[in-house]
Amino acid sequence: MSQTQMMKGILDGCLLAMIKEKECYGYEIAEQLSQYGFDTISEGTIYPLLLRMQREGLVTSVRKDSIAGPKRKYYSLTSKGQESLDDFLARWTQLEKSVNAIIKKG
Repeated sequence: MSQTQMMKGILDGCLLAMIKEKECYGYEIAEQLSQYGFDTISEGTIYPLLLRMQREGLVTSVRKDSIAGPKRKYYSLTSKGQESLDDFLARWTQLEKSVNAIIKKG
């Protein structure tokens, strides 16, 4: 299984968690992901996810002036996004527990 396949469902939860911490824009999210070791995740992957999340009502966006060029689109978590994040965290915790039980058994 490739890293891309493993990341498919996890990335949404990671983005929601990052946006919950503070309002942020796409490039900033990409930079943060890279700092956490997800250097293979590009802006080209992130922006479609953010747009889908916005369509689904998980995040909202607002354009703000930038000191370094054009306006930036900042994303914030909605209450529906918080519910989705809570659901992800519950599923992640259970998955992590199950996987750890298997791989640490030996």
